[in-house]
Amino acid sequence: MKEIYELRLYVAGKTTKSVNALNNLKKYCEEHLKDQYVIEVIDLLENPQLAEGDQIFAVPTLVKKVPEPVRKIIGDLSNEEKVLVGLNIRPKITQLG
Repeated sequence: MKEIYELRLYVAGKTTKSVNALNNLKKYCEEHLKDQYVIEVIDLLENPQLAEGDQIFAVPTLVKKVPEPVRKIIGDLSNEEKVLVGLNIRPKITQLG
């Protein structure tokens, strides 16, 4: 059985950066973790107390809770390679021919 990735995206409102981060994250997950992920979006404008638990100092921040080790990636997640490395996901190799 494959592991389910539990991902938390911390944002502060619907800023361009936050929306881009979520869209980028969904795209990568669909490409590389099809049916193996859960994304929880936490808006710190609505729930500021939740920042403390994962020690969030900047937004948007992506936190990979499971599988361990816990990893954090700050920013709009536009650099796919950096995100995949940060989440410890090996890109699927597309075969030609």
